[in-house]
Amino acid sequence: MGPDKASDNSRRNFLKRTTVAGAAGVAGALGINAVAPSVLPEKMVFEKNLSFWSRVLPSPNSPLSKDLDVDVAIIGGGFTGLSAAYYLKKNQPTQNVALFEAQRCGNGASGRNGAMMLNMTDDRFLQWSGDPEMDKRIYALTLDNIRRLQALAAQFSVDAEIEQNGALQVFNTKKDAESGREFIETIRPHGLPFEYWDRGKVADAIGTNFYEGGLFDPGSGQLHPGKLVALFKTAAETADAQIFEGTTVAGVEEGETLRLMTADGKTVRAKALILATNAYTSKLGYLRRAVAPFFDYVAITGPLSDAKLAEIGWKKRIPFNDSRTEVFYLGLTKDQRIHIGGGLADYEFNDSLETPIRSKRRCMELREELIRIYPTLREEPIEICWSGAVDMSLDQTPSVGRMGKHGNVFFAIGFSGHGVNLTSVFGRVLADLVTGSERDWGWGWLPYLNRLPPYMPNEPFRWLGLQLATEYYRLTEFK
Repeated sequence: MGPDKASDNSRRNFLKRTTVAGAAGVAGALGINAVAPSVLPEKMVFEKNLSFWSRVLPSPNSPLSKDLDVDVAIIGGGFTGLSAAYYLKKNQPTQNVALFEAQRCGNGASGRNGAMMLNMTDDRFLQWSGDPEMDKRIYALTLDNIRRLQALAAQFSVDAEIEQNGALQVFNTKKDAESGREFIETIRPHGLPFEYWDRGKVADAIGTNFYEGGLFDPGSGQLHPGKLVALFKTAAETADAQIFEGTTVAGVEEGETLRLMTADGKTVRAKALILATNAYTSKLGYLRRAVAPFFDYVAITGPLSDAKLAEIGWKKRIPFNDSRTEVFYLGLTKDQRIHIGGGLADYEFNDSLETPIRSKRRCMELREELIRIYPTLREEPIEICWSGAVDMSLDQTPSVGRMGKHGNVFFAIGFSGHGVNLTSVFGRVLADLVTGSERDWGWGWLPYLNRLPPYMPNEPFRWLGLQLATEYYRLTEFK
């Protein structure tokens, strides 16, 4: 197996190997694809974030109470939107910037994720892209962003529990481990810092001999997602950005001046609009064919005793994920809780964002996997389990850029479960795009700039293709 197959069983290759692309051709030929959005309108649903991380989310601001005129409107109060608001005001303090969040900041994926702070993008991380020079530039960009997060936390005295102890991708099979070895040999001459760890070294670091080896990135790490939301909200408001929570933008009317209509009848007029809505973007009529929202699940234990943690042998709080298509990922918090996420993900018909009926079963599966990895946790209860929607693109590549008839609608999308670090990189890119300064900052080299992910068909072909693909991998990998 060649180095380009080093992560062949990983999630980042998931959708591009599905039957969706073929279904799109059929759908187009039948003429159903074009009319599906009007025949099957999507419901705008914002379920409350009940994750462990949500316990420390900042108190919500008041909703918008009157019509408003601004220079830049931002929809979405997660990492992308909050960081874009901060960088816009930091770079151009005279800009009038307002952010609108339907529930509270951190209600979406930013407040529900698995807390892994990874470098690069999902399509390139720990796999051979064929372009090592570009890989190094993207690695350096994301590594620099972690340093920026650390500096921002120090500046605003908000401890987001940022730990740069590295991160592991562990291998479930000997075949995967051999591919990992080959990958390291291939990238070694190109200066990327990744390491191959054999089974013994992996077991020594994370306390389980469940895996055949792993790839280690010393520059990655983990953080507390809820506290990172608090950090960016503090930064944005300190820079004088306006943030309105409990304010649902229900529609957008494009023009040289954009009009945003809220669900309760208010109007916002803006010269530019940033869609920082990720898995929710299609609810506003944008980018429906760019991504599909997949529900991921995360469970967390109560705090473990020092004796129990010593018995497990997980050292240095190095987070890790496995090498299956629908990966499991685990982390250890500062207060000694173990969280596990991933596993079987769910796509709901017509991009639905209502919690899947299988959510309780998925949480049970997370506990079962945790006990397989760490049998001594059998008596430790799961304190809470939650779900969240991930914006998966067909090729696992993210996109950031501008669109619209007047070129004043900006977007970032397709993080594909790799967004904890990357979202605020793209927040900076968005701020530069809006102010027209992206060339000054050298963003022109970025391969994800002003491009859209590969086309995804509409329903019912989207659902059919994704169900076929997920069932295939479950039959082969979850025996």
